[in-house]
Amino acid sequence: MTDHQTWPDRLERVPWGPVALFAPLAFGLAWLVALPLWLMDLESASAQLVFTVVAMAMMCTPAIAALVTMLATRTPRSERLRFLGMWPLRPAKRVVGMTLLALFAPLAFFALTTAVAALFGWVRLDLVHFSGFVEASTAALPEGVDPGIMPPPGLLIGVNLALFPILAVIPNSIVGFGEELGWRGWLLPALRPLGLWPSLLLSGAIWGLWHAPLTLLGHNYGLFDWRGVALMTLNCTILGVVFGWLRLRSGSVWPAVIGHGALNGTGGMILWLVAAGETETFNAALASVAGVAGWIVLAGIIAVLALTGQLRREPELAAVRPSA
Repeated sequence: MTDHQTWPDRLERVPWGPVALFAPLAFGLAWLVALPLWLMDLESASAQLVFTVVAMAMMCTPAIAALVTMLATRTPRSERLRFLGMWPLRPAKRVVGMTLLALFAPLAFFALTTAVAALFGWVRLDLVHFSGFVEASTAALPEGVDPGIMPPPGLLIGVNLALFPILAVIPNSIVGFGEELGWRGWLLPALRPLGLWPSLLLSGAIWGLWHAPLTLLGHNYGLFDWRGVALMTLNCTILGVVFGWLRLRSGSVWPAVIGHGALNGTGGMILWLVAAGETETFNAALASVAGVAGWIVLAGIIAVLALTGQLRREPELAAVRPSA
């Protein structure tokens, strides 16, 4: 895959052969890694631990598929990091600025999503006493421990928010790197010759379908059939536009990696804010950042990016010189 102009990730045509190798490999490895979950009793005591380990391992499969594809197609070593958007970090100011944006913007996205969900009546919040958070925290205490020893819920939530980059973003970005190296690092640049919107939407849809081994087990939406897969595919197609913009606008995969980690870190935050008794009836397909409320906010973000021309602006080709 050496057909480029000034950057190795600016191809003149889609390398369909490598794409045909990458996608089935990423999907096949994902199903292989998830196989233990399909063979075990998900109601068993060890199921949650196994699920966590499997999910983390599965997130590495797109990166493995990308690396195998680059080796199989004999991509020159001097071009691999550049094609994947890992190095060099230029233009440096833009890469750093967009990485910081990706770090903190998901918190605002979560807040807006929660507001939309509450506005439409999809969730009932308690922003005064945080009764749902207290209920969950109390239930998690060992038997016999006095709930009165717990600090005020507002203080605990504030501490978690202050430590968000350390407690949530860093660990989620480490495992999310495996996904982003494949989807935004390799696949999006490979599909880029199709045009901006086709490459963003197609790479996002493929990303969504890749989740099927876990989505069909109820992950994300609590659905165990095609509906969960359809919802996740739609979610990733929309979200992939924003992550793809981070990748293309910065010329680097790192803002997308951090954004992915930060967004995953907000996944359960809404349960801090719901009223007591709401957790059992919470509808993730409507009220979560991966549901309709999140899609409404994402649609607004994408509209702003499109109207301001941000989706058409990428770093100048001359910003990075290819090696001889």
